[in-house]
Amino acid sequence: MRMLLFPAIDLKEGKAVRLLQGRMEESTVYAENPVEVAKDFESQGAEYLHMVDLNGAFSGKPMNDETIRRVIGSVSMKIQVGGGIRTMERITELLELGVERVILGTIAVKKPELVTEAARRYGNRVIVGIDAKNGLVAVQGWAETTEMRAVDLGKAMKAVGIQSVVFTDISRDGMLQGPNIESTVQMAQETGLSVIASGGISTLADLRNLQDEADKGVAIEGAITGKALYSGAFTLREALQATGGRVSGEKNETIKNLAAKES
Repeated sequence: MRMLLFPAIDLKEGKAVRLLQGRMEESTVYAENPVEVAKDFESQGAEYLHMVDLNGAFSGKPMNDETIRRVIGSVSMKIQVGGGIRTMERITELLELGVERVILGTIAVKKPELVTEAARRYGNRVIVGIDAKNGLVAVQGWAETTEMRAVDLGKAMKAVGIQSVVFTDISRDGMLQGPNIESTVQMAQETGLSVIASGGISTLADLRNLQDEADKGVAIEGAITGKALYSGAFTLREALQATGGRVSGEKNETIKNLAAKES
């Protein structure tokens, strides 16, 4: 099964940023205009885009809808959005905005009955983000670690109708140390969920290793990559080739400039 690739745009006050291990105070601004970054990703062959409203994740109040709306209006990629989505009204609002899928995080722990209703109403257009540190679930924009095992949350989500999850090892996120493949495989095999891997992807070998697991039949739906693209570790075009995806064009000046800024 070909693994999907989700280039990431994390939004903070309308700008594209990256956090270090989920710490809001340790953010790097990569682009003032996320729309240009999204267009660049699409020009290289991306069919999917992962966006996170970081302000929403930390405060529970959306602050980047206008930017999300502009991105949706500028590209044809399918876009999934997470960050501070904690009511049915908010889920509906984003889907009506044109978002393909919404990602529920904190609410899966705090109010699982809402997840049940959302899955019943919208099916696989609702997925859950499971963020883990040392195997335990982290919530509130990773600011709070619970005593719940990530795999146990995954099993609970599968039981209420969720089909796919984004699994992030937050100790790896933004560190370019490689993803936690063992935990990602465990999440897929023990829960029966389709898993999107996130956190720590730093080389094309990381993507190939995840693709190898998918080729073995492990339900790894895709991988999210952010900092590696912005830092110039590899291009999106190269990443798509590594996972057997469709590619087009060359990386343009937007990402070249971001990589130069990072170095």
